[in-house]
This record gives sequence, C-alpha cells and structure tokens, in this order.
Amino acid sequence: MPPPRVRTAILAVTLVAACEPSRAPPSNQPATFGHVFIVTEENHDYGSVIGSSAMPYLNSLAQQDGLATQYYANTHPSIGNYFMLATGQIVTNDDNYSTIVTVDNVVRHLLAAGKTWKSYAEDLPAVGYTGGDVGKYARKHNVFALLSDVANDSTQRRNVVPFTQFATDVANGTLPDFSNIVPNLCNDAHDCSLDTADTWLRNNIAPLLASPTFQRDGLLIITFDEAGSDNSHGGGRIAWVVVSPKARTGYQSTTLYQHESTLRLILEALGVTQFPSAAATAPGMAEFFAP
Repeated sequence: MPPPRVRTAILAVTLVAACEPSRAPPSNQPATFGHVFIVTEENHDYGSVIGSSAMPYLNSLAQQDGLATQYYANTHPSIGNYFMLATGQIVTNDDNYSTIVTVDNVVRHLLAAGKTWKSYAEDLPAVGYTGGDVGKYARKHNVFALLSDVANDSTQRRNVVPFTQFATDVANGTLPDFSNIVPNLCNDAHDCSLDTADTWLRNNIAPLLASPTFQRDGLLIITFDEAGSDNSHGGGRIAWVVVSPKARTGYQSTTLYQHESTLRLILEALGVTQFPSAAATAPGMAEFFAP
C-alpha cells in the first residue's frame, strides 16, 4: 500500500478526473467544428458521379476522406430536398413555390446557439435578395430566402449574399460558422455538364480546403439534391462526400442516410443539440470522424 501522502495525491487526481468533463465526443456524435460548409449539386445519381471521369476532383475528395455509399434523396423535384436540408421537412414539391414558411429550421437553431451563418448564392443579384429566379440564380436551390427567420428579418436577410463574397471571406478569415454554398444552374450540373460542375468545385472549393480556417476546424459536405429518374427511398441514390481534417481517411459508409441526417450533422458539428423536425430522429453521421 502506498504511504499516506501518495494515497492522498492519488485520491486528489482521481477526484479531479471524475469531475472534469470528458473531452472525447460521445460515440453517437461527431467531433465539434468551428466552420461547417455545404455545397449542393443537381440531378445526378450516384453511379453517374462516383467513379466518373467527368468529376475527377470530387472523386479525389471522396477517396481522400468520407463517402456515403447508401445515401438517398428524399423526394422529387429539387425544392423538397433543399427544404429537407434546411428544415427537416419536405414542405413542398412545387419548384415554383414562393410562400414564406414559418416551420422550424436550421437558421433558428443556429441563432439560438449564438452561431453565425451565410448563404452564398452564385448570381444572386444583391445582398439580401429574397425574390424569384434571376438569370442562372434559382431560388428553389436557395430556400433560405423562403424561411421566415430570414425573409422577415432585415438583419438576417443580409446573410443571403452573392457568391462573390465567399472568396473574400475565405481570404480574410471572416467566414461564418455555417456556410450554405449555392452554385448557379450551370455550375451545379443542373443545366451544364458534370465536368463543368467539377471544374467549378476545383476552382472554388480547393482554395477553401487549403485555407488556415478550414485546416484548423473545417467540415465540408458536398451532396446532390436528387437522382434524376431514380425514386429509391423517395429521391434516389446520390453521391455524398465529407472532407475535414478530422474525417477518417478513405472511409466508406454503408449506412442508409438521407438529407435529414445531413441537417443533423450540420448542427451537431457546431455543438447544437436540438434539431428541426425529422433531423431530431435521423441517424447521426459520427462514423465519418475519427474518435
């Protein structure tokens, strides 16, 4: 038995360890991050993207970090999937929908947790613009403009910004906690080729991944909204890729996920513990990250 002084020291260390919160995240939750990003591409199924010579950059990211091999969109057409990613609900399947929605949503939870956000939309005509389609900008791909927490709040509307601000924020280290990135109708592969979309990703996302901000605490998700004519699980099997310094290298998941799990991941990764609608019961995606 150790002498009394040693026993006292052991007891003190044991008590401190017992009282100190665990630094490792629970096994069913991802690590926490300072900056989370999502880019949503358009209308191609898993088989036309993963392994395709048309998207070498995206495939290099999928091989580098995490790939969900059984990820399915929720519905057709586009808008219901974008609403699921923002609200945990499909809300509508009318791509021409223009009603402001008051349902629970990602912005509400970010603000409640003291987090900052921006939606960077390519070809958006002006900061704070919440109107309809203009040129190659499609509001159905930027449903943040239809959330009451944004559209009805002059301060939050200023977080809907042209994509030209993204490079500036990357360079200046002024990125928000959450960034929703919306390529235009050509660069998201809706109207143009997968090769065009891949080139856009390389030109705009590679600088982000190389930035000190991302290397310190970044998490990037690249997904597709729906899978063309595939109706499996509602919206078809699509590519879903995660990139992060904290991601497991070359990891491939066979778990069935849908967009509500991505919404949950976005919030969980920023330390938020409550989630909108279907995200509250969706499978977590902690398997992609190193314990």
